[in-house]
Amino acid sequence: MRRFLPLLAAPVLMAAAPAPKPEIAKAVSEVSADRLKATITKLVGFGTRHTLSDRTSETRGIGAAERWTASEFEAMSKACGGCLEVQVPKTVFEGRRLPGPTAIGAILAIQKGTSDPNRVIVISGHIDSRVSDPMNATADAPGTNDDGSGTAAVIEAARVLSKYKFPATLVFAVLEGEEQGLYGGRVLAAFARERGWVVEANLNNDIVGNTHGSSGAHDDKHVRVFSEGTKTLETPEQASQRRYNGGEVDSPSRNVARFLDGIADAYVKDLDVVMVYRTDRFGRGGDQTEMLNAGFPAVRVTEAAENYDRQHQDLRTENGRAYGDVLEGVDFPYLAKVTKMNVAAMAALARAPAPPRGVKIEGQVSPDTKVSWEPVAGASGYRIHWRSTTAPQWEHSKDVAASGEVLKGVVIDDWFFGVSAVAPTGDESPVVFPGPAGDFVTPPPAK
Repeated sequence: MRRFLPLLAAPVLMAAAPAPKPEIAKAVSEVSADRLKATITKLVGFGTRHTLSDRTSETRGIGAAERWTASEFEAMSKACGGCLEVQVPKTVFEGRRLPGPTAIGAILAIQKGTSDPNRVIVISGHIDSRVSDPMNATADAPGTNDDGSGTAAVIEAARVLSKYKFPATLVFAVLEGEEQGLYGGRVLAAFARERGWVVEANLNNDIVGNTHGSSGAHDDKHVRVFSEGTKTLETPEQASQRRYNGGEVDSPSRNVARFLDGIADAYVKDLDVVMVYRTDRFGRGGDQTEMLNAGFPAVRVTEAAENYDRQHQDLRTENGRAYGDVLEGVDFPYLAKVTKMNVAAMAALARAPAPPRGVKIEGQVSPDTKVSWEPVAGASGYRIHWRSTTAPQWEHSKDVAASGEVLKGVVIDDWFFGVSAVAPTGDESPVVFPGPAGDFVTPPPAK
């Protein structure tokens, strides 16, 4: 039987995609499919980028690829008057897919924010590649789409966004060691912890350039965004509260995914976000999980139609069927659309105020709901959001000036609530669900 909720007494707006901002739209327009192709072609030219491949050659292997990437970031920094700090932190790891202690790194370009530099937005992709045998470090492993596409998106985002200034810090992260055990993600997470960064979002782009799936399906209109439902570092007490009051689908990562959905609608023609309520693809993983393990909100961005013949395969042809991650497997106009979404999201997040803290709701045994939160620096107003408890997206909103509001005629039992902060420019933070289930507060490191 269908259940109908009462009409809302409060004046509300139905939720809609954010209005495009001219400055962000300009940056989005500067993303180049040709530049993305040139970057991936260069990466493929290193033969293999396996984490265990040659680190001394100037032309082949992970070492040459790492140095080239760092040099690209350095050239961008020179062009913007030193706006990028380039770092290549490394950590020695041991593991099942490592023959012994191995130094694995991350190539980072850090664009410091002008007024809120400790608040950080990260885009990442992994530069390492592999073939069928994960320990084969000598065979050609082009890694064109996995994850040359994500690496190219990171480099192109840095090229475009380094021309602009933002209140928050942007970090462009190219990671090694993903195929051997997500080691680059660990290096990035540890570096963020050491610097005391408040990471608002990690957009991990992994396999984002193909549009022809193994099934024969062709899809250049959608991109999947995977996000965890409950926080990786949720405590037992927090889990108990969540189970009773809700929040299973409202972690900060999930609301970053909703944010990306709105950004794609506003800024990228013919690209729609498909939100997937999983941390990653079934039984598989990516570097964003290491950021989640450190307590940072993170999502995985992945193409809609994967071609498994082009992932983790030796270059070969069997029974007329071609295998291997080669250049022909990337749809560069599609990759440009995914990169545009990332550029728009990073710019919008960095221009908006920080997500509100201390969001609370009250109103049991009442026809009204009171929503409150702490004031946010740089916010000129706030937006209260609510939706049916079974709706995937925020349905209603109300703009307010103060850090608290009573929603008349909105019964607390029947809706999920959230709050975003709005800048004078109109840029809006991600929505924050009330309580520990939804807050963007990073817990301290485990002792």
